[in-house]
Amino acid sequence: MALPIPLPGPIKRRVVKLLLERTMKDGIDLRKLRFLPESFTLPIKRDGLDPVPALMKAQADQPVKKLATLFGRNIWLVSGYDEAKTVLAGDAAVWSNDLGQFVSQEGRSAEEQIGGLGMTDPPLHTQLRKYLTPEFTMRRLARLQPGIETIVQDRLDAMDAIGPEVDLVQEFAFAVPFDVICDLLGLPVEDRGRFLDLGVARFDLSEGGAGAFGAQAHTRDFLINAVRGQREKPGDGLIGALLEEYGDELDDITLGGIADGVFLGGYETSASMLALGTYLIATNPEAGRMLRSDPKSIDKVVEELLRHLAVVQLAFLRFAKTDVEVGGVQIKEGDAVGVSLLAANRDPRLGPDLDTFDPTREPVRHLSFGWGMHRCVGAELARMELRTALRMLAERYPDLTMAADISALDFRKLSAVYGVEALPVLLYGPLEEIA
Repeated sequence: MALPIPLPGPIKRRVVKLLLERTMKDGIDLRKLRFLPESFTLPIKRDGLDPVPALMKAQADQPVKKLATLFGRNIWLVSGYDEAKTVLAGDAAVWSNDLGQFVSQEGRSAEEQIGGLGMTDPPLHTQLRKYLTPEFTMRRLARLQPGIETIVQDRLDAMDAIGPEVDLVQEFAFAVPFDVICDLLGLPVEDRGRFLDLGVARFDLSEGGAGAFGAQAHTRDFLINAVRGQREKPGDGLIGALLEEYGDELDDITLGGIADGVFLGGYETSASMLALGTYLIATNPEAGRMLRSDPKSIDKVVEELLRHLAVVQLAFLRFAKTDVEVGGVQIKEGDAVGVSLLAANRDPRLGPDLDTFDPTREPVRHLSFGWGMHRCVGAELARMELRTALRMLAERYPDLTMAADISALDFRKLSAVYGVEALPVLLYGPLEEIA
């Protein structure tokens, strides 16, 4: 069988452009996009835990860089901290988050419509956020702390029964935030395995938008049905509370969409942070000591992990509603802008040596939860989970070590939320020491 002949760069780009134009001949529809053009993948590639060198070179040379022109629109990448903050904090009169304008709804049920806080503009965004904001204040969240500690303790006990070698992703990093978010929303935890795969697929861009939007339809359908099931008899969680207080003004699909945003944002990103954070702590003895012996240092370690890892690599796309200047570069009306949170967090203008993980570093400003009106509503819940889970893990297993070299780990290749598929660890240190 003859091997395929590699195409020269210019010819390959032309072929890709023709395929995209043919796919989108009836208008831009991200559901039909089966692959991303190579130029679009720069902000969602990594070298282990670090940005690829090309991303940081782009930041140094052009913190506002044009990646491509597609269907008459310029696609920009913003990688500098100040420039990123300008876009993220931008006025709704200038910037839109409405991704639905590029996703055909023809033949789609109401359950499959595009929505959620991250992809809507005011006034709808303002209306949706008002339902959640009161539930995520520090005072309201404090009531969750005992439950989080119980969930973490149960998972540590389960790992003890499995060890000494376990997959930390499956047994801890995913299980803890999933159980916490189910408890918060008032949902059963029986479908944990199913949602491990769906959560990963929601952010996987290796098949363009087709796979991600397909996974979204499944999770939204599950949560809309959960709302329907609780409408007559509200449960003890957030869904039940919102139904009791706002049931007359929230239909099942709208509330299901709100729950979907909380559900997905509440476990997938925290799962990645717990897994990758554990890797850094296991390979940095000082971080483990700080978590075990100095309660005042826990916040410092967690903030450095959030900044350094930036598992949400790319903010939701923004679309310019008018001509606007960012970092001295002119963005035209209709252009799309992607913000690299990973690169922005390591901008040398914020301080020295930010490519390294240093748990003793004084907290550095970061954009890991976004900024402005679209800043993650669950940021404080995420911090609470990370502080609790990482502290209890470090206390229970002070000698925890990696069972595989970083080169053997299977990191996600093209995903808006970076993570690792499995993380084999030895709970009590190397096996020869145990013996």
